[in-house]
Amino acid sequence: MSEAMMTQVRTAASVPLESARWGWRDLLTLCKPRVVVVMMVCALVGMALARPVLPSLAVVVFGLAGIGLAAGGAAAFNHVVDRRLDAMMLRTSRRPLAARRMPSAVALAWATLLSVAGVGLLAWQVNALTAWLTLGSLIGYALVYTAFLKHATPQNIVIGGVAGAAPPLLGWTAVTGQVGPEPLLLVLIIFAWTPPHFWALALHKREEYARAGVPMLPVTHGEAFTRLQVWLYGWLTVAVTLMPFAIGMSGAVYLVGMVALNARFMYWNWKVWRGQDPRAPLAAFWFSIRYILGVFGVLLLDHYAMAWSLWG
Repeated sequence: MSEAMMTQVRTAASVPLESARWGWRDLLTLCKPRVVVVMMVCALVGMALARPVLPSLAVVVFGLAGIGLAAGGAAAFNHVVDRRLDAMMLRTSRRPLAARRMPSAVALAWATLLSVAGVGLLAWQVNALTAWLTLGSLIGYALVYTAFLKHATPQNIVIGGVAGAAPPLLGWTAVTGQVGPEPLLLVLIIFAWTPPHFWALALHKREEYARAGVPMLPVTHGEAFTRLQVWLYGWLTVAVTLMPFAIGMSGAVYLVGMVALNARFMYWNWKVWRGQDPRAPLAAFWFSIRYILGVFGVLLLDHYAMAWSLWG
């Protein structure tokens, strides 16, 4: 990191709280809205796949609202717990708490309000199972991963990935009220995808994580080992994404779509593995977001293609 960048980070971390003002945009930033949108898309697909016909509009609206609120609350808790770490990293140094625009007490109250509202809405309007699973996912991300695993082991992403993989399961249980093998397979897809997705970013941000003392895999085991893990977990993701077709959960539309998506996904993972292009890790990270949205989009397309063929 250049001296100018370091100065920017130190300046952001030392802004007096009294001289800063926060507003609704900062409250929205605490929720990590882009991440929440991806989670809600996955939850929506879980809802759609749970039934051969369209799910109830009320379940969709209240289910997505509750899941989205809880996810925003978990993200806000993450900001509170990681505020000192965020201030040390350029990528996160302008966040509301890291830049000291907002008191921690306000952020904590906001996180609690969102979390209680989300879980409460699910228990009231959807079902108890979805509410409990959402609460478990929230605790797993906000406390187990952020407060403990992230700073304890380089396998933090792998172990903590279970909490982040829950949205399609939550969507499924919101509609059916029960857990089955199909939604667990959807969870497995996100679980397998998380390490190559995040380790690609960790490669790009290795120096910042090292300076902040976070034991991310590139810091503890080196870049070459991490690039290999991205490549191997990429193939694991490919194998898992083909399982819906293998068990008859999806059909030919899904298979064709996944062959194309996986080819592009592994192209970028191969670029990361080779280590010859310094831009490859960040490019792989951004593509992996489009990839997981594509996976669930193709699942949805195939599901209704099969339903329409049966109706026809």
